[in-house]
Amino acid sequence: MSGNGAPELTVKNCQDLRVAVVAAQWHEQIMDGLLGGALRALSELGIDESTVLRVPGSFELPVVASALAGRGYDAVVALGVVVRGGTPHFDYVCQGVTDGLVRVSVDTGVPVGFGVLTCDTEEQALDRAGLEGSREDKGCEAVTAAVATAVTLRTVAEPWR
Repeated sequence: MSGNGAPELTVKNCQDLRVAVVAAQWHEQIMDGLLGGALRALSELGIDESTVLRVPGSFELPVVASALAGRGYDAVVALGVVVRGGTPHFDYVCQGVTDGLVRVSVDTGVPVGFGVLTCDTEEQALDRAGLEGSREDKGCEAVTAAVATAVTLRTVAEPWR
């Protein structure tokens, strides 16, 4: 089952981070849940100002995430959903998005929170979208992971005393 073994992350000293969220538009109800969870998480972390950009679909997430990472953001969160259909399209989109977002993070040194649901059914996606009745809130988890990683990277950049 998804969610088993997830760490309990406590993130401190992150209120000054610049965080951007880029979210796809396909599957409006699911995306509303993911984006809502992401914004709630940012608020709970004390990050009151963030940038939110929308893109047509999940395939467009990496290029916008890359642009944001290059413009001084400390973390970028990518939100999307791809639901399996009857063709290999699902596999190509999921692989392209995943590879693209990893590349953005590694090439720029800016953490990218991976909030892209890759599900067999719409019901699975709804169960992870952070909506009322959902078992998981992947928008919230993606923000928390990206911000926690940005805080960790600060310790790498600071000289040891």
